[in-house]
Amino acid sequence: MLPARRGDSRDSRDSRGSGDSRGSKGYSKSFAIVPYLTPEEIDLMVERVKKERDRLLILLLFQTGLRISEALSITPESITVFEGYPVIHIVGKGKKKRMIACPEVLAYRIRSYCYDKKIQNGEKVFDITRVQAWKIIKKAGKNAGIEKRIYPHLLRHSDAIERLRQTGNPKALQHHLGHSSITMVMRYLSTLTMEDALRIEREVRF
Repeated sequence: MLPARRGDSRDSRDSRGSGDSRGSKGYSKSFAIVPYLTPEEIDLMVERVKKERDRLLILLLFQTGLRISEALSITPESITVFEGYPVIHIVGKGKKKRMIACPEVLAYRIRSYCYDKKIQNGEKVFDITRVQAWKIIKKAGKNAGIEKRIYPHLLRHSDAIERLRQTGNPKALQHHLGHSSITMVMRYLSTLTMEDALRIEREVRF
């Protein structure tokens, strides 16, 4: 390794505002493209699953954007109502509590499942481990013929992308996901912006 020349340390500090700086790496990462599944791909996964429990797990992760640990912790009493619509009470990272919107049909199906399986208040809806959940989701993706790498957090990304596409409200999405920083939400926004730009520019004819 070549010895540093006099003044090199100062130059390296001054260059942090350039494209080669360590600081810019964090900036670039905040706008990196996020992988996700489309609603049609999620439907294919659900169709390839036999157990209602597994179908509900996939739908819950996609339609609410819960982290896998959060999804596996919910109980029947986690689902309540706010202004006439279903919500799920979550204790997320750092033991932070939040309420998230839950589609009415999904809430109904989860309640029906709990009733049929005699799952009581305080008991987990999904009595499985994270490893089991990962295997269920991966197998569903494989059976659906999806070539993307499938993992639980991909469904969280997919929910975020779909919600941002429909609402256009980054701040509401940040609260929904339980993020303390807007950085990840900006990555979702950047992904949609890039896709929209490609759709526009591919119409150019030469």
